[in-house]
Amino acid sequence: MENLQDVLSDQGPLAKAIPHYKCRPQQLHFAERVEHALEHNESLVVEAGTGTGKTLAYLVPIFRSGKKCLVSTGTKNLQDQLYHRDIPMIRDALATGAVISLLKGRSNYLCHYRLHRHANTARFTSREQAIAFQKIQDWARTTKSGDIAEMSQLSEDSPVWSLATSTADSCLGGECEYISQCCVNEARARAQKADIVVINHHLFFADLALRDDGVADLLPACDAIVFDEAHQLADTGIQFFGTIISARQVLELINDANSECETDALELLSPLADQASTLHKIIDRLHKLLGTSNRSAWQDVDESQRCTQVVHELIDALETLTDLFSRVAEKTKGLANILERSENIVHRFRAFLAEDENIIRWFESRKNNFVLHKTPLEIAKPFQENMQRLNQSMIFTSATLSTGTRFDYFKQRLGLEEIETHQWASPFDYEHQSLLYLPEGIPEPQSPRFTLAVIEKAKEIIEICQGRTFVLFTSHQALNQAAEKLRNEIDFPILVQGEGSKNRLLEQFRTLENAVLLGTSSFWEGVDVKGRALSCVIIDKLPFASPGDPIIAARINELAQKGEHPFMKYQLPDAIITLRQGVGRLIRDETDRGVLVICDPRILSKSYGKSFLRSLPRIPITQDIQDVVEFMSEETA
Repeated sequence: MENLQDVLSDQGPLAKAIPHYKCRPQQLHFAERVEHALEHNESLVVEAGTGTGKTLAYLVPIFRSGKKCLVSTGTKNLQDQLYHRDIPMIRDALATGAVISLLKGRSNYLCHYRLHRHANTARFTSREQAIAFQKIQDWARTTKSGDIAEMSQLSEDSPVWSLATSTADSCLGGECEYISQCCVNEARARAQKADIVVINHHLFFADLALRDDGVADLLPACDAIVFDEAHQLADTGIQFFGTIISARQVLELINDANSECETDALELLSPLADQASTLHKIIDRLHKLLGTSNRSAWQDVDESQRCTQVVHELIDALETLTDLFSRVAEKTKGLANILERSENIVHRFRAFLAEDENIIRWFESRKNNFVLHKTPLEIAKPFQENMQRLNQSMIFTSATLSTGTRFDYFKQRLGLEEIETHQWASPFDYEHQSLLYLPEGIPEPQSPRFTLAVIEKAKEIIEICQGRTFVLFTSHQALNQAAEKLRNEIDFPILVQGEGSKNRLLEQFRTLENAVLLGTSSFWEGVDVKGRALSCVIIDKLPFASPGDPIIAARINELAQKGEHPFMKYQLPDAIITLRQGVGRLIRDETDRGVLVICDPRILSKSYGKSFLRSLPRIPITQDIQDVVEFMSEETA
């Protein structure tokens, strides 16, 4: 076998197979550490700056090791990119026979039972929904994988998918009449036989917490796990080591119950209609009490006692529904599933109302749904208990895991006390490829004039850059205000988050080559635009999480009660990592050049501003707009 240095060299098999390939010292050192860790069953935390080539750096040693490995990513988009593009390319270059597999959560796969069950009973609220369902039926006849990402004609978040996919609650399991066609079982069977299985963090934690027999079956069998985009791990995990229950789950239960009764329990249709009406009324009352645009701690909601009383009424009504289906559950597996789901939902509502230490009860309420959450404030203990039980080599990697040169914040959130850490800076020449502009004259963020001042400055810079700009905001309110004003006052195409899918907006941005894209959190990371189409990234303010957010407030309070400093221990490092993600959108290639603009004056006026600046690449700093003009004139020359 060739040594690792030869494989990654400019004359190696990768260089012959990958266009514009270039060996980088950082990538080689990273790969060597991963190879050593796999060989000795050790774990690593690795920060690899943008352009290091971290995907190659961990995948090449995995292929060479011959071990079974899970690769967990931050998003389904990255998961698809790894499976469909990156991993096959590396496998072919190395000429290995390794088998790769893609595994997503259950709701990402077609469910033939639910599709057929709803084909005759679904009641659509619009012609568009009926057409969408017909498209799913047509696709179902030809798909081999059942992965709903294949259906480019229909958004993955379309509500119609709930009629053709299952959840852990609604799945009928081994007694399903369509079990031989089950897309989830087929995906899991492929994963069991594969050498490398690509999953995502949501699936990893869902199975870890719920034991859904997907990843839970794979974990003991694999030799190593790579967590790519590992900076998202803790926040993702917190969602699953708690309780979540929503109005939508109740409404979907009612719809599915009606569908089952129309086929197999006609005698229940009348009493079910009465009980469904009662449940709808209770849900509507609770929704009005919670509001239609709110995210708060449960105890902080207006009339919280009244809300608790209505939840008790909801539980009573669900128990009546449970009694109804207990009479017919033995008739079919579908009816038995309705009974089981109803009992489970009752259990979750009761669990939500129970008070526990180190748990925050909170809710999100939007126009069409509300969700009740019971969330742990930290997951270090359950995460470590699971990891120690598995006793496998684990690689945690991202471009942003540290604050300065320290990994304390990342390690503490996952309980990674004794673990080897490495940090390799980006190979890009930031000193010559970029410029950091910190504009003067913008008021502090708490000023009512702040957002307007940012928009005015953005207009000036967009003109200098001839479009080709990301403007990243920390709030939807500021984004909407900017969208309205910029559309009336600049001539460049304006693309706004929410007015199309993320991938569609990015494709438009690349194609137009003079567009301005306005985004919030989802565009701060995982976005890759190389070349002249993106020459400027404007950030409105330092991305401190809102202290009014119920989870943030609870963490701050918990740290304060322990006698620790919440700002230094939690708020500052979290904001630094988020800012570094936003900054990382600018330079994506060795030939890229661009201007980074941070409009928040606190980066210079506050003592903690130095912590932000020290965490950024070595970018020349200016407060003179003429420097921006000259830099961009060089860029266009």
